[in-house]
Amino acid sequence: MAERTFDLIVIGEGITGLTAAGRAARRGHAVATCEAELFGGLVINVNELEGSPVAEQVSGVELASSLMQENAGLGVSSINERVVGIDADGTVLKVRTEAAMIKARAVIVASGARLRRLGIPGEAEFDHRGVSQCADCDGPMFQGEDVVVVGGGDSALQEALVLARFCRTVHLVHRGTGFRAQPHLVEQVNASDRIAIHWSTVAEAITGNQGVEKAHVRQTTDGTKDEIPCTGFFAYVGLVPNSGFLPREISRDADGAVVTDESLRTALAGVWAAGAVRAGYSGLLTDAVKEAEIAVAGALRRINS
Repeated sequence: MAERTFDLIVIGEGITGLTAAGRAARRGHAVATCEAELFGGLVINVNELEGSPVAEQVSGVELASSLMQENAGLGVSSINERVVGIDADGTVLKVRTEAAMIKARAVIVASGARLRRLGIPGEAEFDHRGVSQCADCDGPMFQGEDVVVVGGGDSALQEALVLARFCRTVHLVHRGTGFRAQPHLVEQVNASDRIAIHWSTVAEAITGNQGVEKAHVRQTTDGTKDEIPCTGFFAYVGLVPNSGFLPREISRDADGAVVTDESLRTALAGVWAAGAVRAGYSGLLTDAVKEAEIAVAGALRRINS
């Protein structure tokens, strides 16, 4: 197994990870980033970023691409391999990928999170055949058609508003009696004549033939069941932290998010965590940048000691 040595290894090439790698590389350190998927994380699915850490209005792809290009110019090594573990060997940390062993004095875990699935019948079967998790990507496919969005937070409302630009009706299904979203998003959803809100309702199944045709829902108040004709189905019901590869020494909460102290250190010496993989992360891009800077500051103190 090939081995390479760096000062800092950043796991994840989302906005948090790319920012952290760039900050460390600008200070003259040898830095590597590891990413099994496409760089950028979930943000690349967003055409218009809210709370962008840069002054101009950009898309998620533009922001991530810009950071990748900057990092390449700074000499950051981008390793397109899945990380499967981290081992401590004295003051050295060994990051194991599927193909190599990489060593460093410090590691920042910025592996982000993935959208949570509902786990209902039909969700997996109709993936990419009407079931989607990217309104910006797939919204134009449903021009003039009816779709279902499940959720009541910022992401669900944001994506419902995107879909309302294309669709005849967006059925917004929420198990609660009120949204857990920013006031301006709630105001926009309430004002849209293309968004129909289904309160106290849960999705139980998706059915169809070649593609999605119906969402089967149930009222939580009285158990009444109904069917919503639709060709698209989008669920935004929270995130699952990408933390399964981490060793047991690194504490996680009940949802799998990494537990850190105020300086973003984990329970394993030399390892910091930042961004969506971390318990307590706000979800704001501006905080992704702040957390990257805090983690880098701690990591560099260790590297330079």
